[in-house]
Amino acid sequence: MKSVHLRIEGRVQGIGYRAWVEEEAMERGLAGWVRNRYDRSVEAVLSGEDAEVDAMVAACNRGPLGARVTRVMATDYVGPPLTRFTVLPSE
Repeated sequence: MKSVHLRIEGRVQGIGYRAWVEEEAMERGLAGWVRNRYDRSVEAVLSGEDAEVDAMVAACNRGPLGARVTRVMATDYVGPPLTRFTVLPSE
């Protein structure tokens, strides 16, 4: 099992990026969360099988149609265990 904390920058708000992350993560069987940040970035935590997390991080570098991702920063997630995927309110 692998858990990562992502910060995604670029044109990633106002184009359905959060909904796309939720859908993609659930299709891959991942737990975690996603939210918009007030600095116009998107933040996410992804937890699951190593290969699925790695594939999702790669997908986040592309994003959905209309996104223009300029940077994805990934660090190890240190926090409580995650059991489902959630869209959180903006922070």
